[in-house]
Amino acid sequence: CGAKGRKLYNLFKKAKVSISRIKELNDILGEVYHRTFEKTKEEHVSLPLEYVPLLNGNTRSPHYKNAIYYLKKRGLSKIDILRYNIGYVESGEYSGMIVIPSYDEEGVVNYFVSRAFYETNYKHKNPKVSKDIIGFDLLINWEKPINIVEGAFDAIATGDNSIPLFGKELPNRLIKKIINKCVKRINIILDSDAMSAAIKHSEFFMGNGIEVHLIDLPDKDPSELGKEKVNELIANSKKLSFSKIMEYKLNAKY
Repeated sequence: CGAKGRKLYNLFKKAKVSISRIKELNDILGEVYHRTFEKTKEEHVSLPLEYVPLLNGNTRSPHYKNAIYYLKKRGLSKIDILRYNIGYVESGEYSGMIVIPSYDEEGVVNYFVSRAFYETNYKHKNPKVSKDIIGFDLLINWEKPINIVEGAFDAIATGDNSIPLFGKELPNRLIKKIINKCVKRINIILDSDAMSAAIKHSEFFMGNGIEVHLIDLPDKDPSELGKEKVNELIANSKKLSFSKIMEYKLNAKY
């Protein structure tokens, strides 16, 4: 059929086999997916009660001014602030922090990250809920190449169609959606100290017939490099091959 890869899933995808039928095939043939997807417990997360979108913030407040100054230092524009509905908190548990929400495809908050905009020993505080979510799902066009990065600021710096993992591991929900949506290309843009995870994720997606570009970053993360440099690296990247993966391994690059 012309499909490439090392997993039977490619054949099932061509035949438009349903997820339920693939699970039945898992029982007969062993794993078709890299992993078996179990239904996860639904968790609800809400933004801090004191959260105020910067769009509606008190421009005379010193907290507002410091929040804006912090974001400008991080390279964010007014468009970024509006697009990601970035806010800040003046009191309570998240006082003195920037808050970046993530929304699912229905526009419901599924996670958020916070970063202190004042000098403090506690620079970030995130909700104690599962990270088995799709970061910035509401903003993703699954028909176009997607970028997988580590954090929220990395995703904003990378630009359109960027999904933060809020760590280094791939959430089951994200894997399932990538497969169901038949994503054709993925750019993996993890920090240089996460090459082991980047290689693992690349092998999995390639095994499922997806074109992968592994973006080899210098000793800076995307938020430090900036949008222009990151997108230049993406534009100049080449399709990853299994022989290139072996080269990474033989050179002990991760």
